[in-house]
Amino acid sequence: MIESFKTGPLDNNVYVIVDDTASRCAVVDPGPDSGHILDTLQARGLAIAAIVNTHGHWDHVAGNGFFVRATGAPIYRHPLDEENAQRADQLAAGWGFVAEASPPADYALEEGDTFELGPHRFAVLHVPGHSPGSICLLGDGVLICGDVLFRSSVGRTDITSGSMPQLLAGIRAKLMPLADDTRVLPGHGPETTIGYERRANPFVSG
Repeated sequence: MIESFKTGPLDNNVYVIVDDTASRCAVVDPGPDSGHILDTLQARGLAIAAIVNTHGHWDHVAGNGFFVRATGAPIYRHPLDEENAQRADQLAAGWGFVAEASPPADYALEEGDTFELGPHRFAVLHVPGHSPGSICLLGDGVLICGDVLFRSSVGRTDITSGSMPQLLAGIRAKLMPLADDTRVLPGHGPETTIGYERRANPFVSG
């Protein structure tokens, strides 16, 4: 089961992968002001077993330290976004926001790796362009894609180390071949499907 929450000034989507068999979960991309998420999960008796970052931008990692202090859960992310995550406070300030820098990652997630939580298995797809270490998690008919792909759009690339050609190449090579009914859970905005994006997304259709 995957549940979603909203948090932070940029209305981030935070996803929680729930392992009901063991009353535990993984929190994906905890942003600023994530206290309500922890309260909800703990009220349900769910232990936080892992924190996963699809990339290291401040709005997706600013809640990492909060969750680590509260639960001791390890952090997983791609090594190429380690600098972004550990400088999240400085990078947020550059945009006029206040955010906490992330603690260092405990484990790396790279192309070809698998993230597992109980019965849930997610293949790690490295799709850079929005950031050097952007990853997507593919499993259970669902793609958790951070800021790589949105409904009718793609992640912005006009920020440090962004590349639109690299981003589009990765989306076309790794995401568009997926099944039409694959649910796409983006870092912002509504969910969509691969089939819809293949037909209607002006960045990747045609």
